[in-house]
Amino acid sequence: MTKWTKFLASCAVVGAMSVPALAQDTTADTVVATVNGTEITLGHMIALRESLPQQYQALPDDVLFNGILDQLIQQTALEQSVTDIAKRDRLALENDRRGYISGVALQAVIAGAVNDESLQAAYDAKFANAEPQTEYNAAHILVDSEEKAAELKAQLDGGADFAELARANSTDVGSGANGGDLGWFGLGMMVKPFEDAVIAAEVGKVAGPVQSDFGYHLILVKETRIAAAPTLDEMRDQLAAEIERAAVDAHIKSLTDAADVSRPGEGLDPTLLRDATLLDK
Repeated sequence: MTKWTKFLASCAVVGAMSVPALAQDTTADTVVATVNGTEITLGHMIALRESLPQQYQALPDDVLFNGILDQLIQQTALEQSVTDIAKRDRLALENDRRGYISGVALQAVIAGAVNDESLQAAYDAKFANAEPQTEYNAAHILVDSEEKAAELKAQLDGGADFAELARANSTDVGSGANGGDLGWFGLGMMVKPFEDAVIAAEVGKVAGPVQSDFGYHLILVKETRIAAAPTLDEMRDQLAAEIERAAVDAHIKSLTDAADVSRPGEGLDPTLLRDATLLDK
């Protein structure tokens, strides 16, 4: 049973309990319970609620209030029952704290990185001076030998139907069922030998055999078009992620470059990382 499953069970038990009325001047520091003198505050409850999976946050407020309070009381009692924290647990807590505070440090960086101006600048840098890109609508027949490909090519040159031969012979089951059709694609989406053959092919004429890691292709380029640049709205999420990543990388680099860092552990045997028995010493 996971901690969230236990939490849900706790909510179900205490859901019918009444929630006490809160005073007008209630703050995050308002004490909602004590366990052997250790205070649990409303702030603790709010912070725990914010970390809950979405399905639990959708519970009725009264059920959620009592479930969270019960959870914190139980956790506090369990925490107090541990008098000697093992080294591995102490180190794990330190890592958890370090990771959490690192995330806090980056929140402001991320929040300030993405705005209308930075999005427009990133969009312009990527597309304003970009060369027009050609897209191709093509089909292929894939077989496992050059001899088979040459045989099919001869049939096509003699007037055989490309789609029918693809359905009957192509080892690319997905496209073969559709008469070899690959739909529209741009450069960089196909393996290099295939892409090179597509670029050089004459529209309406079968090219090949062309060898790739997948086998031997016969390629029919049906038509081409100049791809329209995507709009800023279409690229918004991707650009925002790129901006955030660049801002985070730059911030981390500036901090680590300015920090007094030494690495005395660089000479250690890397296999020591697998020696979990060191945590027991």
